[in-house]
Amino acid sequence: MAIKGVGAIFSKRRNKQTAAQSATKPEHGDADAIEMADLSPSISQMGDNDGQSHSTKVHGLKRQLKERHMTMIALGGTIGTGLFISAGTSLASAGPGGALVSYLLMGIIVFFLMSSLGEVATFTPIAGSFNEYASRYGDQAIGFALGWNYWFNYVCVTASELVASGIVCRYYLPNISGVLWSILAALILLGLNLFSVRGYAEAEFYFAMIKVITVIVFIIIAIVVAAGGLGGHTYGFENWHVEGAPFYDGVPGVLATLILTGYSFQGTEVIGITAGEAKDPVKTVPKAVNQVFWRILLFYVSCIFLIGLIIPYTNDSLVKASTKDIGQSPFSIVFQKAGLEPAADVMNAIILTTVLSAGNSCIYIATRTLWNLAMHGQAPAVFRKVTKRGIPIWCLALSLGVATIIFLLSLIGDQVVYMWILSLSGVTGFAAWAGISFAHLRFRRAYVRQGFDVKDLPYTAILYPFGPAFCLVTIIIIIFGQGWTAFADGFDARSFVSSYVSIPVIVILYGGWKYFKKTKWVRPEEADLIRDSIFDPESDVYIAGRNSREK
Repeated sequence: MAIKGVGAIFSKRRNKQTAAQSATKPEHGDADAIEMADLSPSISQMGDNDGQSHSTKVHGLKRQLKERHMTMIALGGTIGTGLFISAGTSLASAGPGGALVSYLLMGIIVFFLMSSLGEVATFTPIAGSFNEYASRYGDQAIGFALGWNYWFNYVCVTASELVASGIVCRYYLPNISGVLWSILAALILLGLNLFSVRGYAEAEFYFAMIKVITVIVFIIIAIVVAAGGLGGHTYGFENWHVEGAPFYDGVPGVLATLILTGYSFQGTEVIGITAGEAKDPVKTVPKAVNQVFWRILLFYVSCIFLIGLIIPYTNDSLVKASTKDIGQSPFSIVFQKAGLEPAADVMNAIILTTVLSAGNSCIYIATRTLWNLAMHGQAPAVFRKVTKRGIPIWCLALSLGVATIIFLLSLIGDQVVYMWILSLSGVTGFAAWAGISFAHLRFRRAYVRQGFDVKDLPYTAILYPFGPAFCLVTIIIIIFGQGWTAFADGFDARSFVSSYVSIPVIVILYGGWKYFKKTKWVRPEEADLIRDSIFDPESDVYIAGRNSREK
């Protein structure tokens, strides 16, 4: 994987799609062959003064995200309750060895996924990108279904974070209703996302910094505890020899943990959303992709390994951990074993920042996804409205409004309606991952078919086509395998429906849009590689063409 410079030559292409597009573009010489040299400065240098060039503003959105923002946004999007709390459930489900294998396997999937996303998002840096890539290189109906499900998923996750914020805050002030804290959290999220993308990014940068520091401190302390330096006991690998360990429940245990691990890793793909507002996507997207993968893999694998050394998988506290009892978090348990008794108080404060961070990212993702749907005629035109500060105001209002309504449903009765709504969004994150791999395969095929040289790409995915194909197949297996417990001890209809209810919803959205809009699969030779790309003639920036040749 390598980042190549932005140069001054655009390969010649002769096909109907190019000719049609050329008719609508400003003339730059010969209509049949666009060749330009010694153009304007790079993306990072263009439009900094007035903020109106294609490089710093795209259809109203402003390119204000720096490399440090994008790296920490993606990092903060994954390091959260999935690691701080659910890692214990993974350990209890598969044992120390099974949990470690599961995290390593998911790390490989994320590695290839981020590599695929890096190639496509660097080439076409647009906000709310996943559904648009699927539409542009595959079928508009696929993009429509993926986009709305992705939006709904993050609206639901935002609602769950509002619920969690109320629970966490009541830890300190139990006499004040958790509803008030949840409403306060919603107002904070509104404030962070209302004024500028820079405000969201700065908040997420510091939220993520807190989580990263926590993980680093935990790793250091856990190593000392495992070695006997704190707590007065040397653990070594003794917990790997507890009855049933290290691979409790064998392959089924690993598969069950793989599903939990996948949910923990989800959020990494936010890089594809932020690419549309990155100040210099050719430089920042690839760097963020590379840095985020290795750091996340290091953090997750190191943490699950150390937790498995110190805490036996049979510890009852592991399956009881939740935002209602931070003291049962595997992180808290390790800190307590180190003699740090106030661990629960510290972890509770960190979990609160984690909840706010997750909500901050979720509402940003939902807003940009809905805006992208509207820009491509897949949502009402009113959602195209962008403020002078570059905020899709009506998208933000609807996303946070729906999230608040879903949160309020959690207060009614025994939360049946609330839980079913959350179940509807169950596999959407995995569906987005599948969409990324699918779009990458289709993009590369179109790129080659239209006569471009892969060596000219500013960022090249590793091990193509194995990488995206491996991800696509594995993710599909995870999607359909997540409900295996419904058949484990006789058929459980309720578990079956809650596991798979979102799949028919995706199919209905796809079929409905395809039927009413009569969409067709995009032929590789006709796929739009120009619009919004880094060599869009309107942007005055072209991909390096050292290996370009006339076709």
